Amino acid sequence: MHELSIAAAVVESATGVAREQGAEAVAGVTVRIGELSGVVPDALRFSFSLVAEGTALDGAELVIEEVPAHARCGGCDTRFAVGSPPDLWCPHCDIAAAELLTGRELELAEVRMAGSP
Repeated sequence: MHELSIAAAVVESATGVAREQGAEAVAGVTVRIGELSGVVPDALRFSFSLVAEGTALDGAELVIEEVPAHARCGGCDTRFAVGSPPDLWCPHCDIAAAELLTGRELELAEVRMAGSP
C-alpha cells in the first residue's frame, strides 16, 4: 500500500510549510491526484489519518482533487478524455495519442494553517 508512504510525504511536506510560516498547526491540505497515478483516494485518506496523529496535522482536513486523464492527438491535435482503463487512441482519427496532458498528477496543492481563512 504505497498510499501510506504518500501520506507520510504529505504530512512531512505540510509540516515543513507550517514550520516555515511559524504556525503550530495545519487545518487542512489539498492534494491533486491524477486518474492514472495509481493512488486510491480512500486508502490515502485512511493512511493520512494514521500518519497525521500526533503531528501538526492531527485533525487536519485532507481534500483530494481528482484530476481526469486527457490526451492530445499528434495527428489532428484533438484533445480527448482518456478514460479508465486508459484508451490512448484518438476518437477522431483513430491513431495513438502523442501526449498525455493530465492524469498522472500527485502533488501537494495547498496547505492551510490553523486560524487562517
